[in-house]
Amino acid sequence: MKTRLFVSGQLINDAELLVEGDRARYLGRVLRLRVGDEIRVFNGEGPERSANIETMTKTTATLRVGNATEAATESPLKIHLVQGVSRGERMDYVVQKATELGVKRITPVLTEYGVVKLDEKRAARRRDHWEHIAVSACEQSGRTRVPLVDTPLPLRNWFGQKPAEVDAEVILKPGATIALAGITAPTTKICLLIGPEGGFSESEYEDAELAGFTAVSLGPRVLRTETAAAAALSVLQSRWGDLA
Repeated sequence: MKTRLFVSGQLINDAELLVEGDRARYLGRVLRLRVGDEIRVFNGEGPERSANIETMTKTTATLRVGNATEAATESPLKIHLVQGVSRGERMDYVVQKATELGVKRITPVLTEYGVVKLDEKRAARRRDHWEHIAVSACEQSGRTRVPLVDTPLPLRNWFGQKPAEVDAEVILKPGATIALAGITAPTTKICLLIGPEGGFSESEYEDAELAGFTAVSLGPRVLRTETAAAAALSVLQSRWGDLA
């Protein structure tokens, strides 16, 4: 599989594309690519394209954009993951695996039992950090559409502005009597709500129920938040998505 690189801007056949900074250093120093090598580029808005490296310095690379190639890597099941923010690498892992597993949108939420506290500036920085992780996961997994990563916000605020057009809304809850794999099959869209390390409070479960969410279980064992996300997304994609 050829190297894939996310780029900004419009991709047009035979256009010249300038790559600078970390992205250029990644091509030259990490991958050790040279002038004349071919890679694949995508901008998150359409098909990926071939691109040849025409010039390269320590901090820049010039690419010549070639033909488009359609990649069947986007799931027909549109999954919106609403994830309670967890600490450090746990949240990074969730964003990475959610992207690899085809999620369309990731909304990080701050909860009562969550240990992470973010002011407006830190929330914006974390969103940028998670978006970078999602881009890298798209490059690795073959996706051409980068999932939308929202700025973290309090869960109760999100309930007041959540999207209305969803086929199913489910919240993971240990001990729930309904299995995730046993819900009514969503047609195209599902919203999945997962708590952070400390789980949700009873009032948050009540708020979710009032908002139309169904409590579901992943089985008899209590999973870590990052494990629960990967497991639940795998179940959804294997039942109704492109892992079926």
